[in-house]
Amino acid sequence: MSIDLTPLNLRELNALIRAAQQQHQALSRRESPDKVRRKLITLARNTGYTIEELFGPAIAPSQPAAKAARRRKGPKVKPKYRDPENRYNTWTGRGKTPLWLANKIRFGHTVADFLIPGVAKLTPKETVLTGKRKLFKQP
Repeated sequence: MSIDLTPLNLRELNALIRAAQQQHQALSRRESPDKVRRKLITLARNTGYTIEELFGPAIAPSQPAAKAARRRKGPKVKPKYRDPENRYNTWTGRGKTPLWLANKIRFGHTVADFLIPGVAKLTPKETVLTGKRKLFKQP
């Protein structure tokens, strides 16, 4: 962790040092969590309770935290688009358009200009059938 201290004047720097020393003293006076946990368990046992009765089963020391469900990812896809100026700028065509491609499109290029030759073809847009069907009445 690096903090830029150059814009601070002498008074601000001294105040920061004092605040850091006070925080250091407060943290160093604290007992370790294991020691506090043992004290609480002993006190609860001496008064006839268990930790689970007082704080619920979530505070039990032997239970590991449950992991969040991971989102299922799709298969790896080869890049479909490449920046000719920087070969490491690639895009598969999935997800949000990357900034390098969005900037090029903004200045007049098309997405088709960046297709990787021999690897990718431009995906055709779906044909819209609205208004193209005609109904004929039977005589």
